[in-house]
Amino acid sequence: MGLNFRKSISLGKGLKLNLSKSGPSVSFGKSGFRQSVNLKGQARTTVGIPGTGIYYTKTSNVKNIVGGLTGKDKDTSAKGKKAAGKAAGEKAEKAPKATKAAAAAPAKNAVNEELIAESKAKIEEFAAGIEALKSVHKQSDGYIDWEAVANGAVSGQMKELQPFAQSVLAGDIDSYFQVISEVGPFDDLLEYGSGFEVGTDDPKMLEIEFQVKSDEIIPKEYPDMKASGEIVMKEFSKSAYYELVQDYVSSTMLRIARDTFAILPVQTVIIHAVDKVLNPATGNDEEVTICSAKIKRDALATLNFERIDPSDCLESFESNVKFRKTSGYAPVDRVLA
Repeated sequence: MGLNFRKSISLGKGLKLNLSKSGPSVSFGKSGFRQSVNLKGQARTTVGIPGTGIYYTKTSNVKNIVGGLTGKDKDTSAKGKKAAGKAAGEKAEKAPKATKAAAAAPAKNAVNEELIAESKAKIEEFAAGIEALKSVHKQSDGYIDWEAVANGAVSGQMKELQPFAQSVLAGDIDSYFQVISEVGPFDDLLEYGSGFEVGTDDPKMLEIEFQVKSDEIIPKEYPDMKASGEIVMKEFSKSAYYELVQDYVSSTMLRIARDTFAILPVQTVIIHAVDKVLNPATGNDEEVTICSAKIKRDALATLNFERIDPSDCLESFESNVKFRKTSGYAPVDRVLA
C-alpha cells in the first residue's frame, strides 16, 4: 500500500488526518521515544494491570549515566576526595607520629573501596539501560475485548470506549483511528522513535511507519573499570554497536505489533522502520526504509517474548532487511500488503 500522504489536516493535540490515494489515515508523534530508552536517553520499565489503567513506572536515564561516567561527576568526586584528604591530613597532624603511617593506609583503602562500589553501581545501571533497549518487545498494552466492551461487561476506563465498540467490531476504519486517538497505544513508544504514521484501507490490516533515531539513542561507548576503581569509557566495536542497533529496531517493531493487536481486531500489521542513512553518492544523509515486516496476529501469539532474540524473530516473518554486522542497515524495499 505505502504511506505516501498528500494532504494533512490538523485535528489538534498533535493528531493529523492524512489523505492519500490509498485512503485516509492518522499520524501523531513528537521527538522523543515503554520498557524503554528514549531520545532523551531515558530507560523506562512499565508494569501494568491490563484493563485497569494502573501502571508502575521506573525511569532511569542512559544519557545521564553516560554523562556521569564521562566526567560530569568527576569534578564532584575530585572535590570530595580533596576535602576528605584535607580532613584526614589535619587529623593525622594531631595524632602521634607513630600512628600517622598506620592511619594513612587504611584511609586510602577505604576511599578505593568506596570508589569501586560506586563505579560498579554505575556500570550495572548502564547495563540495565542497554538491556532495556533490547527488551521493548517484552511488554505490551492491555488487551481490549471489544465484545465485552460492546455488551457493557467492563468497568472503569474501558467504559469510555463503548461509543466505538459496535463500529470497531463492524470494521469501520474511521473508528480505528478514533480509538488510536483515545487510547494512544504508541504514546510511550514515542520514547523509541518519532513521527508515527498509521494508515489503512483494509479493516483487517494496519500499516505503520515510524522513524528510528539510532544515532541519538544508541550509545557508542561503554564504561569499564580499572583496578583502582576509576571508570574509563571505551568504544563499542562496530559489530557490537550495530548489533545493539538491530536489536533495538527489531524489538521496537515487535512491540508495535503487540500493541496494535492488543487494541484493535486487525489480523495483520505491516511495519516500516525509517532512519537516516548516508548516501555515499551524494555525501548526504537520506531518510530511507531500513526494515519492513508483515506480522500476522496468529503467528505473533505463539511467541515466548521473554526468550526470543528480537532480530532473529523479526526475520522469521515476511520481511525485507539488509544488515551487516560491520556497517548496519542498508535501504530496502517495503513489504507490500
